[in-house]
Formats: sequence, C-alpha cells, structure tokens
Amino acid sequence: MRGRDAFAAAFHAGSGKVRIEPKSTIQEIEVAGDLAYCWNHLQVEITPLHGGAPMRRSGYTLSVLRKEPDGRWVIFRDANMLAAEPATS
Repeated sequence: MRGRDAFAAAFHAGSGKVRIEPKSTIQEIEVAGDLAYCWNHLQVEITPLHGGAPMRRSGYTLSVLRKEPDGRWVIFRDANMLAAEPATS
C-alpha cells in the first residue's frame, strides 16, 4: 500500500465491520535536526463486529518523521514487521 489515499481507502473499507485495539510500547525515539525516528513494539487485535474470532498481530515498527516548514512533524516513511500471534485456547 502506498500513499495516504490508499491507506484511507483500506481503512474505510473495514469501517463499521471490525473493532481495532492497538497497544504500542515505545522502544526508542531519536531526533536529528528535521528528521526523527521512532521504534515501537506494536500489538493489534482486530475483532469482527458480527461474529468470528479476533485476529492478533504483533511485532516491531519503525517510523521515520520529517519536520515540515510550518513546524509539524509528519510520517515520512513507515515499516512494520507485524506477524500473526499463535491462537490461544
């Protein structure tokens, strides 16, 4: 998926069909001038609203941010290594 529009379309396709519960644990943040990165451990649980088993994913993410001329920080690049968690009984 590339770009804001592609992300928004995918997000809205699931809107009203699932509940998304994320939990993020920051591992490291580094700022160097107008660039920064943030390394996190992310856990996401996606539960269908109309029945079905929840889907769980977890792993590390790395976000690179850039400071815009107006002072706002925006995500410039983002990567994640989320993998399915084993089913629990």
